[in-house]
Amino acid sequence: MVFSGVLVSGVVAGLVVVAVLVLLFWLSWRVAEPDEAMIISGFRTGDHTEAGESMGFRIVTGRGTIALPGLTKVRRLSLEAHESQIVVPCVSQQKIGVSLGGVVVYKVGDDLRSIANAARRFLDRPAEELETKVQNVFVGHLRSIAGSMTVEDMISDQDKFSAHVRDRCSQEMESFGLVIDSFQIQSIGSASQYIEYLAMPHQAEVEQNARIARADADREAVAREQAAQAEIAQSIRDTSIKKAGYQAEVDRATREAEQQGPLAEATARQAVVTEETRVAELQAQRTEQQLQVDVRKPADAEAYKQTTMATAGRDARIRQAEAEAQEMKLRADADAQRTKMHAEAEAAAIRVRAAAEAEATRITGEAQADATKARGLAEAEATRARMEAEASGIQQRAAALSQNQNAVIAQQIAERLPDIVRAAASPFEHVGQFTVLNGAQGVTQALAEIIQQAGALTNMARQTLLPESARAATDGEPTSDA
Repeated sequence: MVFSGVLVSGVVAGLVVVAVLVLLFWLSWRVAEPDEAMIISGFRTGDHTEAGESMGFRIVTGRGTIALPGLTKVRRLSLEAHESQIVVPCVSQQKIGVSLGGVVVYKVGDDLRSIANAARRFLDRPAEELETKVQNVFVGHLRSIAGSMTVEDMISDQDKFSAHVRDRCSQEMESFGLVIDSFQIQSIGSASQYIEYLAMPHQAEVEQNARIARADADREAVAREQAAQAEIAQSIRDTSIKKAGYQAEVDRATREAEQQGPLAEATARQAVVTEETRVAELQAQRTEQQLQVDVRKPADAEAYKQTTMATAGRDARIRQAEAEAQEMKLRADADAQRTKMHAEAEAAAIRVRAAAEAEATRITGEAQADATKARGLAEAEATRARMEAEASGIQQRAAALSQNQNAVIAQQIAERLPDIVRAAASPFEHVGQFTVLNGAQGVTQALAEIIQQAGALTNMARQTLLPESARAATDGEPTSDA
């Protein structure tokens, strides 16, 4: 009994231990959902070979792991996608204000490095903070990229615009541990109605094309209606014609039935008329053949004769005109040749005449040059002889002055005495009347004064003609009257 009690106690204790172990396992086992990552930090979490090994925590995704309660702390980071609406006022390259609206879908990356970056920044943080950071990144890059583009480029190539924004934002989003699933531009607006104004020409063109298409459709509809009405009218006409034809056949049959008797009589009369017509035709044929023989064949022969004569005359005139043209051409060639020879002869004569005139001019020039040279030589010789004569006279006068100065000077004064007297009497040259108050004595006195002036002039002339040495010697002598 004691053994049985001990056994039972051992079994119960074992069951309790197993229950405690199971409870402890149940409390320690953590399973990560497909759209979340478990961040485990605490006791010995850095010993695992995970991406977050150097960071002091473990990352578990898509599986279960043991996390001891009290020794480790388990927190969950959502991997689900987030959507954020972005509205950004921007200025384009053209300095036009636009409002860009878009939506970005993002999430924490599936790789361990991205999860670690996101855990360090956003773990246990409110979702609004994550959305704010994402919007700040996209707003800045949207404004920067929009400022380098025109409004037309933004509208016409939105895919390229969105791809450019995603490429610029991806690097910063990766530093947050986030990846961009999608980014789309949903709206582009302008408070200045610039986009509406851009659309106006295209809208006007579309409206114009719509009006043209509507007008074409209306015209085609009217044409088809008219064609249908014409077909209906034609059918009605054909029906009426057929009815009229049928009625005419009925009427004709009725009249034929009524006119059988007169018709037989008319048939007989028609046969008579036919025979008479045949006789008349035979007579007409005979008359025509007679006209052929009597009129047409002579007329044709005469016309052929006139045509042949006209053709022959025309050919003769043509040949005559050609002969005259050939003659005129030969005459013109002869005149041209004669003119050429005459011109050549005149040119030769002009050349000979010019050569003769040039030779005569040369000979004349040489003769004139010789004459000029001889004249110059003669003038030079005459000038030399005159100068030699003057020099000889001067030399002889100088010799005479050196030998007998007074005689030479007296001779020169005698030669110039009339001029000296004329110079002394020049004050009386313009005197019309000369009145003497004291009679003969006054006349004598006046003549004495004139003679005295002439003597003074003669003395001055003598002093002038004397050499300087003789003039200095005679300065002290008394002056004598001439």
